[in-house]
Formats: sequence, structure tokens, C-alpha cells
Amino acid sequence: MPHSETSDPVVARLTAPGAPFAVVRGEGGALEYASGPRTLREFAETTWAYGDRPFLVAESRVLTYGDFFAAASALACRFAGDYGLVPGDRVAIAMRNHPEWQIAFWATQLAGLVAVPLNAWWTEPELAYALDDCTPRLLLVNGERLPRVDAWRRRTGARCVVFHGDRPQAGEGERPEEVEHYEDFPAPDPLAAPPAVDVAPEADATIIYTSGTTGRPKGAVATQLAQAGATVHPRFHATAAALARGAVPGQGPSPVTLMTFPFFHVAAFTTLYAMMGVGGTLVLMRRWDADRALALVGEHRVTHYSGVPTTALQLLDAARKAGAGLETLTHLNTGGAAPPPDLVGRLTAAYGRRIEPRNGYGLTETSGGMLAVFGDGYRAHPGSVGRPAPAVETRIAGPSGEALPDGEVGELWIRGQGVVRGYWRDPVASAAAFHEGWFRTGDLATRRDGLISIVDRLTDMIVRGGENVYCVEVEAALHGHPDVADCAVLGVPHPELGEEVAAVVRLRPGATAGPRELREHVGGLLAAFKVPAHVVLRDDPLPRNVTGKILKRELRELRALAGAVRGAGDETGARSPAS
Repeated sequence: MPHSETSDPVVARLTAPGAPFAVVRGEGGALEYASGPRTLREFAETTWAYGDRPFLVAESRVLTYGDFFAAASALACRFAGDYGLVPGDRVAIAMRNHPEWQIAFWATQLAGLVAVPLNAWWTEPELAYALDDCTPRLLLVNGERLPRVDAWRRRTGARCVVFHGDRPQAGEGERPEEVEHYEDFPAPDPLAAPPAVDVAPEADATIIYTSGTTGRPKGAVATQLAQAGATVHPRFHATAAALARGAVPGQGPSPVTLMTFPFFHVAAFTTLYAMMGVGGTLVLMRRWDADRALALVGEHRVTHYSGVPTTALQLLDAARKAGAGLETLTHLNTGGAAPPPDLVGRLTAAYGRRIEPRNGYGLTETSGGMLAVFGDGYRAHPGSVGRPAPAVETRIAGPSGEALPDGEVGELWIRGQGVVRGYWRDPVASAAAFHEGWFRTGDLATRRDGLISIVDRLTDMIVRGGENVYCVEVEAALHGHPDVADCAVLGVPHPELGEEVAAVVRLRPGATAGPRELREHVGGLLAAFKVPAHVVLRDDPLPRNVTGKILKRELRELRALAGAVRGAGDETGARSPAS
């Protein structure tokens, strides 16, 4: 019988045959939960029982679970009826963290459709690339994002529903019903059911784009069964954490979480699933502001904080400056990026053991968090990302894929319920990343006493405040400037963001472009978080090995680059003298 990768007797009881988190081998050889939801529709339908409990708290309204389920059911019926969408059709979602984002997403699942959450910070070309790739029949966007997708919509004839937006002028030959406004739809019937469609566990549920090593976005395709597994992982970790601190799982008031992850991010899904599974509340922010977040914690008696380490540190700083005790807060959960080593120490020094720290590990390709570490275990091992959930197996793999013994560094491989089936219409990339159900994460890791620690990355990627930035994509943008002869993009340390984007650029002879102009050029092509914060101009050729690969290790040692990074908030760059 399969078992969890731990000898903890408490975990063993939770995963024993017949226990809530027991696992079995699926047909493909990966572990699956023996009980629990098999589809996201099945998971969503259980939330109807929470009725009048508050689900989403926004700046201007509160949406209860009953309100949410009625609205999602009504929209799902519109998808299946008026729009004629059928299971397997893709629906793209591009909007900020409005409550309607969740209505839109769950309507796709109730109708058996494939949701494609798009990065709301992407520029028009970035959005167009993903839309051309997944070819959705319907766009669900807010008014701010409509201009970025409208040219694609007009070119393809896709239907569109706009949330919180002004009505655009219809194009020549365009039918009025091709763009509708959600605010014009009839009020949902609180007793209406979702459409009668069959949703199979093996059907696709989501396509979530993540940049690949080539710099082109890839759509990670999760099945219904994979996403259903992702709803169970956080519930297991929460149960194990409660037992570890001597509490009874499920007792006490429902949790209230301040949600700071953008909804399109897989870390947001982990938090969302954890709250929906127990009837908890999500408090939303229009944009991040530490002082406003501190006020919301007090106003709504927030118990759980969920965000990237950067925002968590800023919240702690705001509380310290205001003399706030964060009396209602019981959990501080971070994800999306590696936290700085002193985060746990700072939290413990300020609040003792009252606020439980929690960190974890997950990727787009794993449908969110699969590993977690919490409480005293996290305090004792602040560099760890924890242990896997029961339906997850990990391997520290050597060069040939062999399992390495504890303590040795190798690539982290993951298999289990939650791992996506591959990349959308990209068999080459799928074959490179997936092997017999295992996903090769590209992260170098070690295992000691069952705890996984990430030590480095194989891929050329920067994680800036939880957002992945692939160097080759930024390098391609810089190379598009006529003054750039050569360039290299690399990550440099940042005390709050984890890493920042830096670029070392060699200009063409006689060129006059400066760091600010180069940054503005990249900003016109890529999302703001991908724009280099530091640009160092170099007179000499960039160092390369015999195969032509740039030696970024040597570039990180440049005195000019180090000086630019030390200059807080440097945006104008520096020049590296000829050697």
C-alpha cells in the first residue's frame, strides 16, 4: 500500500487505509487520494452548503457562498445555453482580483469548460501570443484589460464578456452580441442549478501559462483530477499543522485570509482551495499597499496572511512602525518565491509562537503547492520547503534520473495527483519535462530527514517577488533595440523581492542609448516586472565559454554591477570600464 514520505505517526494515521487522506495508485502509476473530489465541479458544489457565510470581501461588496454559487451557476448556464460552449472549449480570463474573477472561473468549471487564466500584467503582444496559442471561444475580461485583447477579439471574432468596463464602439460588421457586459445580465436565481453536463476526471480543467527555457510561454494543462488533487493538498497540510500544535482540526471559527496573490497565479489557487474547502473568507485588495493591508487585518479580523515573501515582510514592517500587535493573525503563509532566511526569525522575535509561519513549494506544472513546512518545524529549518502531501512523491534525481541518497544535491522530480499532463500543443517541451509521470522541476534540491530544501536552479530564470522572469525573454527584447550589440540578463539579490532583474549590455560602436532608454524599450514590449531594475553598460565583449555560452558567473562579479545593486532603487545603471 502506498504511503506518505514520512515516518511521523500522526501523518501515518491520517493516511492509513480508510483515513481522510489515504492514497492509492492510479492507472498511470501516480498516487491519488482514495476519497475526495474527482473534478473541480464536484469540489465547487460542496461550497453551496456554506450559504450565507462570507466568501469574498472586496472594497465595495461582500459576496457570500450562496451569492457566489448562484452567480457562477447562472453564468455557466449562459455559457452552455446561449453561447453554445461544450466541454473542451477554452475560455480565457484576464482581469484583476475582482470577485467576478472567481465567478467567471468557477462558471467554466460548472459548465465543463477549460479555463485559461491569463497574466493580467501582460502587455498586448504577450496576451495575443497566448490567445493565438489556446484559441479560446470566449474572453472574460475587465474594462482595463479589454483594450489589450480587443484587436485579437476583432481579428478572430471571439465573443467577449466585459466586467466593470465602459462599452466599446462596435467595429464595422460587428454584431452587438459579440461584446456583452456582465452588469447587463439578469440577476441570478439563488435556486437555479448549474447546467447538466458530464465532467470527467480525465478531462482538461485549466491551461495556465508559464514561461519556458526558450522564453516563449507554455500552457501547462491540468486535468480535472489533477486540480481536484490540488484542492486536497492544502487541507492535508492544514490538518497536519493543527495536530502538530496540539489543536483539533476543524474546530474554532472559519479562517479569514488576506489574499494578496493575483488570482491567475497558482499560489492563489492553493490559498483559494484551502479557504473554500472549509468555508473560509478571502479579503481582497485592489492593489498592494502595506498600510492598507494592516488596516484590513484589523477591520476584518484577519487570521491568515497569504502572499509572496516581499509583501509579508512589508506587512511586518508596517505593523512594527504602527505599533500594531496583529492580535487576530494566527498564520503567516508565504509562497511564490523563496523567502529570505530571516523572515521566520523576525516573525518569531516579534510575536513568539503565536503566529504560525508556513512556507511551501509548488509550480504551475504541479497545480500549486505540493510541499509545505510549518510551525516549529519551519522555525527549526527555515531553509526548507517541507514535506510532500500524501498523494505526492519526490525524487532527488542524478544525471540519469536515478534517485540520489539523502544529503546529495540533484534535480527535484515530482509525481502525483496535481502534476499537469503536459504542455498545450507542445509535444517536444512535454517530452523534455515529463518522464513516466515524473515532472522534472529544473530545481536543484536536497533531502534530509524527509525535508526538501531548494539550493539552486538549473533553468535560467529569475523569481522576482513571486513572478518568473526568464532571462532569454528579456535578452530578446534588449536585442531588439538597434543600439544593442550584445547583452546578458541575470538575477541579483534583493532583500524583499528575493531577486531583481539586471542587465549587462554592450552597445554598438557609436551608439548613444543609455540605461533609461533601454529600460523604456523593454517596458514597451514586456510586463513591468520583467524590466531590468539595473542596467550596466560594458565596453568589452561579454565573457563566453568555448561553446559560446555567456559566463554569467563572471558578470555577477562585476564591480559596476555590484555598485548598481548596492545603490538602492538604482534605475539609471552604471558603466563597466574596459578591463
